[in-house]
This record gives sequence, structure tokens and C-alpha cells, in this order.
Amino acid sequence: MLPRLAVTLAALLCALCAPAARAADAAWTVQPGGARPYVYLEGGPGTVLEDTLSVTNPGTKPLTVRLRPADAYNTGTGALAVSGARKSHGVGTWITLASERVSVPPRTRAQIPFTVTVPPGALPGDHPGAIMAASGGREAGVRIHLRVSGPTLAAFTVERVKISGGAIHYTLVNRGNTVLTPRVTIRADGLFGEVLRRAPRTLPVELLPAQRATLTEKWPGHPSLDSVTVHVEATAPGDARAKGSASVTFVPWATVAGSAAGLLAAAGGTVWFLRRRRRPADPGPTLEQTGSERHLARSGA
Repeated sequence: MLPRLAVTLAALLCALCAPAARAADAAWTVQPGGARPYVYLEGGPGTVLEDTLSVTNPGTKPLTVRLRPADAYNTGTGALAVSGARKSHGVGTWITLASERVSVPPRTRAQIPFTVTVPPGALPGDHPGAIMAASGGREAGVRIHLRVSGPTLAAFTVERVKISGGAIHYTLVNRGNTVLTPRVTIRADGLFGEVLRRAPRTLPVELLPAQRATLTEKWPGHPSLDSVTVHVEATAPGDARAKGSASVTFVPWATVAGSAAGLLAAAGGTVWFLRRRRRPADPGPTLEQTGSERHLARSGA
């Protein structure tokens, strides 16, 4: 009995430990060599830059990781994303990995060298990218901040400002060649003065060169009846400044429709009353008529 009990307990312990072991096997990481938050490289056109990234396998089984370089870009809402496989046209095509498939033993960290070859005709400024690692259905990446030497320009515009659905919508477009972290101020003026002022705040957006992001500011307490002009002002390091505005007239259409319906009903009632008053009254038979008069009237009928 005791040996069977021991076997049962051992099986139970193995079952409990299996999820933890699988989690440990899946918790691999990829990061820049030297425990940096990202890789920063700078060089002129025609130069070859070198760096490393590391893949750590804390699990109990060997790990195979597939690596690929990629361009970085902004989604429509400003989030950072990377291009798919074989869809890079910028820095993702400048990166060469020492190996695109790496096997990492258990509880081991592997260092993978890579180079970035800056083309001779590369434009000055920031060229963001990434090196992506994939294994076991999961993908993670290391950001590459590459700056090509030369003049830099921090510039952007505020476009397509509009007010709808209880919110202010606007688009920021990076017109320069550096990555921007915008800081935005929003205010609105009505017919009788200021109706909205939002304190300046730094947006959780890194706007990459030649990219755009459409953002939304909720405005649940906007006026119900007013003509308003909304002003959006954006700034960023490097003396980048931009402004945009839009006007809107707020009308409580539900109230107006209800009032109009009431006015129409009242007008209809007045017309009906006036028509009733103007209609001639029916005299009906007269008791004062003589018998002969009644006879003639019947004959005439």
C-alpha cells in the first residue's frame, strides 16, 4: 500500500510541477547586449555598424529561436509596430544577422552579433527598426534606433481637426527626420468666452519620421448650445511647433425638434378653431312658419 501511495504522490507532484516547467520553458527573453533598453547606433552613409543582442533561455529544454530584421512604423493611432517578413524597405534591409536561427541550451544566454550597413545614399536623420525573435508561437523584439549623420529637422503639422461624437479628433504628421514625442494643449472658445482648456500633456506616442497618428480627446461636457472654435497646439523637443483648429456649432436638436413639434401642434389647433368660427351656422326649421309656407317649402324641395 505504501509504495502505491508514494507513486501516486509522485505523479501528483509531477502534474503540479509540469505547468511551472512549461512556463519556465516559454519565458525566454531577447534584449540588447549589455542590458540596454534598446540599441542606439549612429554613423554616416556608407559606414558599417556592429552590435549584439542576447537571447536567454531560463527553461529546462533547448530553445530554438528564429530572428528577422524589420522596419518600424506607427499604426493609425500612433502605436509602434513592425513590418512583416519580407516587407521591409528601410533599415530592416540594412541589418545582417550572424544567424537567423539560433539554438540556445537550457539555462543559457546566447549572444548574437549583427551589423547595420548604412547605404551610401541614406538620408540623414532617424531610421527606426527592430530585430524580432520568434519561438513557440510567441514573438518579441529589440528596438533599433539608427541615426544617419547629417542635418536634422524636428517638424510636424496638426491636421484634420474635427469635433464629433463628444470628442475632439486630430492628426499629427511628422514632417521632419527625427523621432518626436509630442506635447499637446487643447482649448476651445465659445461666443461668450473660453469653454475648454486642457493642461499641456505629453502624449504616449513616439511619432516616427514620415509617419502620422490620428488621436482623440474625449469632451463629454461640451456646450449644448454655442458656436465653438477648438484650438490644438503641439510642441516637441527640437523647437517643433504646430497648430490646428476647427469650428462647430452645438445645437440641442432633440429639444429643437420637440419645440417645433409643439409649435406645429399649437398652430394646427389655432387654424382648426378659426375655421370653426368662420363656418356659417345651419338655421334649421323655424317653428314660426305658417302651414302654407311649410307646404311650399316641401313642394320646392
